[in-house]
Amino acid sequence: MRHSLAVLALLALAACGLFPEKIDETRDWSAGKLYAEAKSELSDGNYEKAIKYFEQLEARYPYGRYAQQAQIEIAYAYYKSDERAQAVAAADRFIKLHPNHPNVDYVYYLKGLVSFNEDLGPLETVTSYFVPWDISDRDPKAARESFEAFRELVTRFPDSKYAADSILRMNYLVNALASHEVHVARYYMKRRAYVAAAGRAKYVIEHYPGAPATEEALGIMVRAYDELGMPGLRDDAQRVMEKNFPESPFITGRAKSESWWKFW
Repeated sequence: MRHSLAVLALLALAACGLFPEKIDETRDWSAGKLYAEAKSELSDGNYEKAIKYFEQLEARYPYGRYAQQAQIEIAYAYYKSDERAQAVAAADRFIKLHPNHPNVDYVYYLKGLVSFNEDLGPLETVTSYFVPWDISDRDPKAARESFEAFRELVTRFPDSKYAADSILRMNYLVNALASHEVHVARYYMKRRAYVAAAGRAKYVIEHYPGAPATEEALGIMVRAYDELGMPGLRDDAQRVMEKNFPESPFITGRAKSESWWKFW
C-alpha cells in the first residue's frame, strides 16, 4: 500500500513537470505597453485578446488616463465583436464613473451606434443618406434605445463633433419608428381589427408628425373609420390627408412603386 502511494506521488510530481504553470506574458508590462499592445490587437481585429489586455490594464493600473481610456476601448471592442449587450453595459459603466470626462460625448455616441444598425460602422460620418432600413420587421426597442442615447448626447453636448451626425440619425430613427407603427396598423387592418388599426395610426400622427409614414397613417385612419361606420372621424382624417398630401396615392388610388422608407 505504501509502495503504491509512493508511486502515485512520483507520478504526480512528474505530471507537474510535464505541464508547467503557464506564465503570464504581460505580468511585467507597464501601463503604456499594455495599452499599446491592446490597441494593436484591436486594430488587427483580435477583439477578444484586445478586451483581455484592456481589462488587465484597468485591473493593474486602475488610476490615470490609460485606465479610463481602456474602459472606452472595451466598449468599442465589444461593439466590433458584435457583443452588443456588453458594449452597452461598458458604455453605461463609463458614463456612470466619468460623467464629466472630456470624451464622454463619444461614449454616448458609441452607445447610440451599438443599437442603431449593425450594418453601419461605428465612426461612419453620415452626410446625405443611410442604408435603407425597414424597421417594420424588427424589434423597435433597439431603435428607441439608440434614439435616447443620441438625444442625451445632443442635449448635454450640443457643440460636440458628434452632435450633427447624431441629429441625422435621430431623424432617421423617428421615421423608422413611425414605419413600425404603420406596419402594425396595416396588420390590424388585414385582420379587420379596425379600432386597433385606427389607434396605431393615430399614435403615428400624434407622436411622429413630420415622419413620411404619417401619409399612410392618415390613409389607414380614413379606411378604418369608414369600416367602423364613423363618418365624422373619417371625414376629419380625409380633410387632413387632402390638405397635407393632395397627391397621395391613398387619395388618388395610385399604387406606390416603392416602400415609403426609401426616402433618402
